[in-house]
Amino acid sequence: MTKVLGHVRSRAACATVGAGLDLGARLLAHARSIGAEEAESLSANTNVQAAVVEAVLGALFLEYGLEAIAPAIVEAFSDQIEYALTESFDAKTELMELLGKEGKLATYEVISSEGPPHNRTFVCVVFLDGQQLGTGEGKKKKDAEQAAAREALVTLSSSVRSAL
Repeated sequence: MTKVLGHVRSRAACATVGAGLDLGARLLAHARSIGAEEAESLSANTNVQAAVVEAVLGALFLEYGLEAIAPAIVEAFSDQIEYALTESFDAKTELMELLGKEGKLATYEVISSEGPPHNRTFVCVVFLDGQQLGTGEGKKKKDAEQAAAREALVTLSSSVRSAL
C-alpha cells in the first residue's frame, strides 16, 4: 500500500487528475489579471495543475472532512490507483527491496549536470559495493536516479540469467 500511496499522491498523479478535470483550460479562462502568454504557459504547466489539485483537495478536506470527500477522491484517482497496483513504477524502491533481501544497499551519485538552472539535465550512477550497476539521465536528479535504478535492475536480471 505504501507504493500505491506514494504514486497516487505524487505530483504526476495529481497533474494527470488535473488534466482529466481540464484544469488548464479552466485556469486559462479565469486568468484575467496576467498576460495572455503567461496565462497560456501557466495553464499548460503540469506542476501548476498538480498544485491546484492538491490545494482543492486540502480545502475540501478542511471544509467537509475525509469521510465526506473520500469517495470522490478514490473515483478521481482510480486510474492512478489501478496503475500503482499493477505496474512497477518506482525502480529505486524495487532495487532497494531486491538488494535489501541480501542485506545490501545501493548508493547514487550525480556524475554530471548540464544546462542552465531552469533546464538542467542530470546524469546519475547507481553503485553496489563500489561496482557501477546503472547510469541514468533526467531533467531532475530523482528522474536520473530512477533511470539508473531501472538500468541496474536490467543488469542484475541479466547477471542472474547468465548465472543459470
